Amino acid sequence: MPQGLLSFLLHWGTTSLSLWVASFVFSGIRFNDTASLIVSALLLGFANAIVRPILILLTFPLTLFSFGLFLLVINALMILMVSHFVRGFSVSGFWTAFFASIFIAVLSFIISAFIDTPPPMLPPPGGGNWI
Repeated sequence: MPQGLLSFLLHWGTTSLSLWVASFVFSGIRFNDTASLIVSALLLGFANAIVRPILILLTFPLTLFSFGLFLLVINALMILMVSHFVRGFSVSGFWTAFFASIFIAVLSFIISAFIDTPPPMLPPPGGGNWI
């Protein structure tokens, strides 16, 4: 299996697990079925990869003025946007999404610290072995 595909699947699984745990911790987050959980994790990954950088660029002065705390608002907006597009995934409000986004980010970081494999080492320039 190619390294990029494995990394994508691990990240998708980590996000899915974090969203699932968040649905038990926060009463305002609800999934109707497993399919909505998996689709939500996939769409959240795409939103974080495509929409989030655009929002960060557009709100850069506000992010600078708030010392980066506005990024937490952007994360909450990503979760709210995904809940709007995925049938079977609901978030009760902004503050639920705000605190859930912090929880999901921390939990995903902890999980990925245990399961991520280091990238393969490249051989040194000119061949030979690393010391």
